[in-house]
Amino acid sequence: MDLFDHSLEEQLKQQAPLAARMRPRLLDEVVGQQHILGEGSLLRRAIQADRLFSSIILYGPPGTGKTTVARVIANTTQAHFENLSAVLAGVADLRKAIEEANERRRLYRTRTILFIDEVHRWNKAQQDALLPHVENGLITLIGATTQNPYFDVIKALVSRSRVFELKPLSQEDILTLLRRALADPLAGYGKRAVVVDEAALRHLAEMAGGDARSALNALELAVETTPEVEGVVRITLEVAQESIQRRAILYDKTDDQHYDTISAFIKSVRGSDPDAALYWMTKMLLAGEDPRFVLRRLIILASEDIGMADPNAILVANAAAQSFEYVGMPEGWYPIAQAVIYLATAPKSNSVGAFWDVQEEINQNGAGAVPAHLMDPSRDAKGFGHGKGYLYPHSFDEHWVSQQYLPDALVGRQFYHPSQQGYEAQVEERLKRRREKQNGNAGEENQPKQGE
Repeated sequence: MDLFDHSLEEQLKQQAPLAARMRPRLLDEVVGQQHILGEGSLLRRAIQADRLFSSIILYGPPGTGKTTVARVIANTTQAHFENLSAVLAGVADLRKAIEEANERRRLYRTRTILFIDEVHRWNKAQQDALLPHVENGLITLIGATTQNPYFDVIKALVSRSRVFELKPLSQEDILTLLRRALADPLAGYGKRAVVVDEAALRHLAEMAGGDARSALNALELAVETTPEVEGVVRITLEVAQESIQRRAILYDKTDDQHYDTISAFIKSVRGSDPDAALYWMTKMLLAGEDPRFVLRRLIILASEDIGMADPNAILVANAAAQSFEYVGMPEGWYPIAQAVIYLATAPKSNSVGAFWDVQEEINQNGAGAVPAHLMDPSRDAKGFGHGKGYLYPHSFDEHWVSQQYLPDALVGRQFYHPSQQGYEAQVEERLKRRREKQNGNAGEENQPKQGE
């Protein structure tokens, strides 16, 4: 690096965003993530002893410290530390890094730690290119990803790595970082007269949603855009509210946040908790989720988890979907919310899932033959006796008559088991009586109504 390159690097450091300038360099400066970096933890011991020989994958939401942990390792290890971004780098960059790692190993016996940010962005072929070099120990990989590595990183690479999950920072963690930035005379605002009201600090910490970068960016925006008054930059609660607007919602329609949130929504409706169901619904819609996706889930829930306990549930869910198509957003919130509340408070039954048992029966034993009296008599009744002996239910009291409907091998088999919830309790009582009669198949009851 020549003098001009060094000068440019120093200039870039000074002009970097506050979040980048305040990134910890030493292990003791890292805030949060005590479950993986606390005293005595495996990762902490490996970093302190410079014994990080096996590859690791750092997985967690944005702003939780994945790159920070990698930088701390870079500043404490005697190994050569190489940095690649999967967003910008390709196989050619990786090939060059591998060649240089080979050369260092051959000439100086020096290990190479390769940090790949956003590793999930590499396709399978690119990730495959890492495998032999991770496996033979030429490089120790540190991969960082916001996506679940068990889904978005190839299995062979995951199996050769230790996965560490980073959690969103607590509000107290965020407050610590904000106060550190205000006090730091080199990277932060320690040399400037900046006064931040406690309420403003707490608002930034609360609204950051566990994302340190978001909080520091908001603080920087507040400080840099607020004019000095008598030489002092004062950040009030109002200024903080303008700087961060609203909480950043951690939600991407292709990642774990999507699946975890819709899972929480489904389980809240199933668990008859309208407050939680409305909460997760609102989170999804505020984050930009397609309302039709939520409505489709409601239609499924109406049959899967409510079903015959309240047959109106599916009507409400479908009506909400149709109403949304008529009115759109933002008024479309109303029918969606109404359907969520109705379904969450409705009696629950999963008895409609009886068809799964039927599928299993047919898959295992094949489909049984149709009993002769249920066959279509319109074409060959005379030759084969199709339809002979069929009893027409409307000719009997209650418009029902005991007769066989299942294949011979399944007579008496019950797939549908009604619950005693809501409307289905009436179904259960009626069906119980009829099944008892059907199993007894009392001939004297199979007499048509008079005059029919």
